[in-house]
Amino acid sequence: QVQLVESGGGLVQPGGSLRLSCAASGSIFSIYAMSWYRQAPGKQRELVAHISKGGDTNYADFVKGRLTISRDNAKNTVSLQMNTLKPEDTAVYYCNAQIVRTTDFLLANYWGQGTQVTVSS
Repeated sequence: QVQLVESGGGLVQPGGSLRLSCAASGSIFSIYAMSWYRQAPGKQRELVAHISKGGDTNYADFVKGRLTISRDNAKNTVSLQMNTLKPEDTAVYYCNAQIVRTTDFLLANYWGQGTQVTVSS
């Protein structure tokens, strides 16, 4: 079994900061790409940021310069530092990872349960 568990969401005022973390655990042989997505009420889930195993990053245009994705391959974690938050950043944020399992050495796509981020005064 493989699990992704997010933490760090909450309520923050506009202009504030939050740091989200996601830890992968279980029967993990290797983790490839890791990403953060978000889904606001009534909207489709959208990609926020992506980081490769080697550390190459990509960001959605709406977050460039405000959010930073990073990972610790030794700890199987990925983080999202969010600065200068806006009310429109309010959403459930999901961690995603492409993981090769030790059980069958197949690559599979995994999602965390999501963590709520609310930006409001």
